[in-house]
Amino acid sequence: MQEIYQLDDVEKRKLSFLYSQSGISQRYSVIPDFGLTPDLWTFVPSNNTDPFADIDKRMAIYKNQAATLSLQAIESCLDNHCNKEAITHLITISCTGMSAPGLDLEIMEALELNPSIFRTSINFMGCYAAIHGLKLAKLICDAEPEAQVLLVSLELCTLHLQKEYSVDNASSSLLFADGCAAVLINNQSTHQSLEIKGFHSQVALNGKSDMAWNISSKGFLMRLSSYVPQLIESDIKALLNAALQKNGLDQQSIAHWCIHPGGKKIVDLIQKELQLSDADTADSRNILRQYGNMSAPTILFVLKSIMEKAIKENELVFGVAFGPGLTMETFLLKKNSNKLEHA
Repeated sequence: MQEIYQLDDVEKRKLSFLYSQSGISQRYSVIPDFGLTPDLWTFVPSNNTDPFADIDKRMAIYKNQAATLSLQAIESCLDNHCNKEAITHLITISCTGMSAPGLDLEIMEALELNPSIFRTSINFMGCYAAIHGLKLAKLICDAEPEAQVLLVSLELCTLHLQKEYSVDNASSSLLFADGCAAVLINNQSTHQSLEIKGFHSQVALNGKSDMAWNISSKGFLMRLSSYVPQLIESDIKALLNAALQKNGLDQQSIAHWCIHPGGKKIVDLIQKELQLSDADTADSRNILRQYGNMSAPTILFVLKSIMEKAIKENELVFGVAFGPGLTMETFLLKKNSNKLEHA
């Protein structure tokens, strides 16, 4: 980023400090430029006076990469859990690219799914969208006992690197990354499954201008205020209590914490406000360190990390993610029943 923005020594030191405090060691991108030297860049102009990619080029890369990454996640998800022929519903989630025909049809065609399959797309909801997708999947499974719902969450955030160097652009560019996750939701119970117990959401409208995501001719523009962590800090305890009261639970009932690592400071403040241990936030911090913030797929990466552990029967998992609005979405999962087969 120092090279892209041709920063002076003072700004380089500031940026290096921000990176060192981010809690992120590495991230992934579908754009090869970021692993190359400046003279080999193609997406990013080598000459700073040249224009950056317009929305057409960014969406062309999205179109070329989205299905491939999604199919890799789906293959890993379905392995030994469900044959693709059994899929009855397909939910796709993305806020970093769109077209029609879209990702859902590309997946359907590539997997040779039944052309009469139920499919729907969740677009432009941001980091909490995967929870919204799980909520929709549960409604489907409650209504159709034999349903096999495949949820695919795909974000290519690095496509939207901006030419102008600003606080917002620097923050989003050092934080966001590309990734994809898939989940199978059904009414079958296995030793690996988690039951979806419920959801709770809340919107803090006083933060609607602090986190925003808008389309422009230069790509999608992120507004990410430094005030967001404080907004979450002030609301997280009430959010948790409301979610738990719905199920007659208290905080001591929760064994595992699936926190969307929107940034290191957000995890720090939630840990402090809810008086969680380092072990409680370890999965979130590890995913942030290894992958950065991939927007919606990120919480599913955290959930997968939790599911790979030896979760005891009847233990509860509490999940929470945040996005534009400021929207806060939660879920409650229980070990060893039905609904959530594999993430």
